[in-house]
Amino acid sequence: MAEKQYDWAAIAKNPKFIELHHKKTVFLFGWWIFSSIYYFLLPIGAAYTPGLFKIKIISNINLGYLFALSQFFVSWWLAMYYAKVANRDFDRLTRELVDELK
Repeated sequence: MAEKQYDWAAIAKNPKFIELHHKKTVFLFGWWIFSSIYYFLLPIGAAYTPGLFKIKIISNINLGYLFALSQFFVSWWLAMYYAKVANRDFDRLTRELVDELK
């Protein structure tokens, strides 16, 4: 049995696909910028403000260690937030597009 052929050019021009692509692009680009800045704050901060990163918080744990550790938590939070937005918005738009194409 032959596979169903899709007109990908027509799908790319579909308003629902354009909306989905635009929303995902804006969402991902914005969070990519935030993540990049947050990531590079650690080496830049450690290089240019070492005194700030050496501030002791608890025993041998300083602000630099806490900031580095915070990057893991921010990454996990962003992943969970993306999953929430994808399940709520992107999946809905995708279902609407697929239903329209059937």
